[in-house]
Amino acid sequence: MNKPLRRIAIFCGLLVLALLIRDNWIQYVQADSLREDTDNRRVAIERYATPRGNIIVGGDPITGYATTTSGDFKYKRTYKNGAMWAPVTGFVSQAYGANQLENIEDGILTGNDDRLFFRNTLDMITGKEREGGNVVTTLNAAAQKAAYSGLKARGKGAVAAIDPSTGKILALASYPSYDPSTIAGGSDSDAEAWKKLAKKNNPDDPMLNRALREVYPPGSTFKVVTAAAALENGLYDSADVKTNSPLPWIMPGTTTPLKNEGNIPCKNATLREALRVSCNSVFGKVGADLGNDKMLEEAKKFGFDSEQFTPVRSSASVFSDDMNQSQTALSSIGQYNTAATPLQMAMVASAIANDGTLMKPYMVDKLQAPSLDPIESTEPETLSQPLTAKNAQILQSMMETVVKEGTGTKAQIGGDVTVGGKTGTAQHGENNSKNPYAWFLSYAKLADGSSPVAVAVVVEDDNAVRDDISGGGLAAPIAKSVMEAVINSKK
Repeated sequence: MNKPLRRIAIFCGLLVLALLIRDNWIQYVQADSLREDTDNRRVAIERYATPRGNIIVGGDPITGYATTTSGDFKYKRTYKNGAMWAPVTGFVSQAYGANQLENIEDGILTGNDDRLFFRNTLDMITGKEREGGNVVTTLNAAAQKAAYSGLKARGKGAVAAIDPSTGKILALASYPSYDPSTIAGGSDSDAEAWKKLAKKNNPDDPMLNRALREVYPPGSTFKVVTAAAALENGLYDSADVKTNSPLPWIMPGTTTPLKNEGNIPCKNATLREALRVSCNSVFGKVGADLGNDKMLEEAKKFGFDSEQFTPVRSSASVFSDDMNQSQTALSSIGQYNTAATPLQMAMVASAIANDGTLMKPYMVDKLQAPSLDPIESTEPETLSQPLTAKNAQILQSMMETVVKEGTGTKAQIGGDVTVGGKTGTAQHGENNSKNPYAWFLSYAKLADGSSPVAVAVVVEDDNAVRDDISGGGLAAPIAKSVMEAVINSKK
């Protein structure tokens, strides 16, 4: 072979080798990334080519599917009581992707998860259409309905409810909300619905999951964290010993007194009395006396400054570091930089109710194959120990006094149910120019000493009055209805 032909042959051989290398690189190295690429039309077509599995609450599906009559996609998602369940399910849309549980557990719901490989292989052999698996949640349908209905009557807000002994999320409601069914397809009507839901077109932001993603100043509900810090650090060892709390109390480094709402008995008040009537001066001074470091340490034990994964991500609640005494005082009554999600404050109530042990919150109980065989289960997990059992029981007695004869009487439940709670009104807007947020956190305790539910409620209501009783007037009745729903479902 002459030299020019040999060169051409070598060049062609190199081209073939390059093609083989490139082909193997695409098929084996890049296969997963290409298969999962959202710009790959085949991925979307495959996602909607088979019936999607369901999200289950209390044994019943809250989702479904319908066949489509046009386009590349055979099926689309449907929702039952979609607006009520949207903070739990999220959405899956032919045009706009997916979020929350629909996104996190997409592999199970579509049937593409590797753990379903053998079943999918068998279906291919038998010719059976592939089906998605199910996501079984921890949610309580009655509690969710009570939470959503209560918020809807008020106009805007969120509710989170937890089983203190396990960390199971029992209710997760947000209002205003939206129906994910309206954006599940790819039609013009879905596009119009999506446009209306977009934040810039809708100031109510119905797609915001307020229970997990919105952080609010917690106001006086944070005083239970400050009380816990006082007990845990030995500043006070009893609910009924008088505190060193002069009135007026001037915040350190300032000439400004930390004022209380109205003419309430706060001078040297006991922790029990200070929580019952919600004394800013007492708990602000407790925070200043303990200092930023000790307050921050206690707040972190309750979950502050950390994101929670339920598995849907919850925004991190905030208690700042590097604050002076006056800033720490304000933060210790739930103002200044302190901010919390409703889930976070439900965690606070649940840890107190569970004798000081905080369980990790979660909303997925198990994943199922299409045959209903279990694939994976969630086991309860201890997250931290914010209080000793002794101090938790002291704080329980204080919170129970708030409901028996303080600002939280509207949360009382008859019979042999004991309720502990704390109201709160959080300042809102520059110089407190907007109406405050009304808060209530609580737990219910049965005659046998068990506590089946802890709840946090926040109401963004233009009718809220500027005193601590607004949390008791607006948010406490919602918390009561959620607790009753959980208790009644166990009978």
